[in-house]
Amino acid sequence: MTLSRRNLLGGAAAAGALAGIGPASARGGKPGGWGVIVVGAGVFGAWTAWTLQRRGEKVLLVDAFGAAHARSSSGGETRLIRTEYAGNELYTRWAWESLAEWQALSQRHESPIFQPVGALYIYGQDSAKIDHSIALQRSLGIPIEKLAAADLARRWPQMSFDGIAVGILQPTMGALMARRSIQTLVAEFVKAGGSFRQFAVDPPRSEGGALKAITGTGGETLTADRFVFACGPWLPKLFPEVVGNRIVPTRQDVFFFAPAPGDDRFEGRKQPAWVDASDIDLHYGFPNIEYRGFKIALDRHGPSFDPDASDRVVTQEALARVRGYLARRFPDLAHRPLAESRVCQYENSDNGHLLIDRHPGWANSWIVGGGSGHGFKHGPAVGRHVADLVLGAGKVEPALTLAQHQPHGGGE
Repeated sequence: MTLSRRNLLGGAAAAGALAGIGPASARGGKPGGWGVIVVGAGVFGAWTAWTLQRRGEKVLLVDAFGAAHARSSSGGETRLIRTEYAGNELYTRWAWESLAEWQALSQRHESPIFQPVGALYIYGQDSAKIDHSIALQRSLGIPIEKLAAADLARRWPQMSFDGIAVGILQPTMGALMARRSIQTLVAEFVKAGGSFRQFAVDPPRSEGGALKAITGTGGETLTADRFVFACGPWLPKLFPEVVGNRIVPTRQDVFFFAPAPGDDRFEGRKQPAWVDASDIDLHYGFPNIEYRGFKIALDRHGPSFDPDASDRVVTQEALARVRGYLARRFPDLAHRPLAESRVCQYENSDNGHLLIDRHPGWANSWIVGGGSGHGFKHGPAVGRHVADLVLGAGKVEPALTLAQHQPHGGGE
């Protein structure tokens, strides 16, 4: 989709709405406190707050740095939404259900949030596991195509499919504009009566079976009936004894390369988002969306990373490695200029599953995180699930509990 002045003005309006949100806008709370305080305005916290507000709760959403800020796991430009999950029913279903919510959010606002460029997985070998995943997706009504290597080469001659046996195309999937979507959602939440504050929380403490209040680093205290902590890579710092190194942030380098002048083969209408599952590092990327450049990154976990103290500068070694990969798979981009780079982080759980569970000592508090590099797409479904738990209308997913997550040693 090409940006127009109208699109840009729509995005500026959402950003302006967020810029005006501060302590004075913290309205609607009950005398002496709130119904629910959600800590963390990333994708999980924003969708949880939005859902609770629409169910009639008085909700305060807080974040130490602002919604989808540059150091958050929900910041940056794009995230992939796909339902290819190796036959995992929960994540396949949650991604499919979430797509409709992302599309609806995009349709409510002029600046594009969902880019329907499609999602392509490529595999070095065909397998029964791939067919099982396809069958599951088709049973849910998800459009999907299985393509042989010759079909892949004919459709996307700008890619090299050497060593690839089969591809799985999900034509209705694509890219989510990460920062824009969360800031737009939070602005919508506030406009509908929710409240947002920039508020840095100290590690919570309680002597009873319920948490009564959270205290900010400046000494201010906020009270509520219930709490949700969706703090991404900061969860281990807030809950060192409960979460600890069940979640370990890792450094992830991201690169954007400039196609040659006039070369439109890497635009979204001709190039899908892609994941190379034949590659041990699981490289993935996006077409040249909004003319930012051809994005490429690798899913393999980087070294452990402090989201507060670590500098975010990519290394020359990482750049050389990614150029080596481009030479194999996208040869016409291997020597193109690097247009932009950034360092983000995953907050990895020990087993790659999300972590959504009640705090073991506080019946009124929930911990939500462990996105592990794939959680963003599930934001709407996670928000709905957590809202059900907070309101007593749902059950914890067994695979996502604290008990299923064991402490681990960090990134490779």
